[in-house]
Amino acid sequence: MKRFLFFSSFCLLACVAFSQDKTLYEKHWYISGNDTLPYRVLLPKNFDASKKYPLILFLHGSGERGRDNEAQLIHGGDLFLRDSVREQYPAIVVFPQCPQASFWSNVDIRYDSAAKKRIWNFPSGGEPTVAMRLLLQLISQLQNDYKLDKHRLYIGGLSMGGMGTFELVRRIPKTFAAAFPICGGAAPATAKTLSRVRHWWIFHGLADPVVPVELSKNMADALVNAGAVIRLSLYPGVGHNSWDNAFAEKDLLPWLFSNRK
Repeated sequence: MKRFLFFSSFCLLACVAFSQDKTLYEKHWYISGNDTLPYRVLLPKNFDASKKYPLILFLHGSGERGRDNEAQLIHGGDLFLRDSVREQYPAIVVFPQCPQASFWSNVDIRYDSAAKKRIWNFPSGGEPTVAMRLLLQLISQLQNDYKLDKHRLYIGGLSMGGMGTFELVRRIPKTFAAAFPICGGAAPATAKTLSRVRHWWIFHGLADPVVPVELSKNMADALVNAGAVIRLSLYPGVGHNSWDNAFAEKDLLPWLFSNRK
């Protein structure tokens, strides 16, 4: 019994510590008219408002949509909280949260009952979704709120956020130094614009039953043909949660921060 109580107490303390760590991400809300975009901000250790810092913007997947300003940290939030990461790569890390009724990308998804599969149509243009419009405005706000190193702004995301990564780069192609979409996709016809961000690392699970791996393969091929420098990591036997593999890549952050615009 004593051993069980000790173990339970240890687990409780670990959970509390975990919860306390997440509170290092400050809660903010960007409001535009009747629309609100919640977002969390992790500042560097010993943050100095007079210094310029790199920015990492990370876009979550569809399952983390909402307005609780919590769920968007489920995948990836822990990575940037590691002491080793914060000490070696001081940066401002931002996790916005897409509203439940919106989508980062304006992709059209329909189900082909004959082929028994989803058909993904990525428009090459068109107006942004509510979430994307708010995200574009938020980026401008962040540039006003903090001293950002304009040569080291980075964007990444998973699933819906991977699609949003491609689309955000298409809409503001001169902004980012590098991008890392995970199990996402976009229209290959947009690759010429996207290649203005020269450095990409694209991730996908070869057994993904939700977002076809061909979407990432097609974008990688199109970006190479457009002159971008591409790293493509495809994981055998891995399903939709290829973000676990991506976050475990020991070269991800060294690669990311080595790129400058």
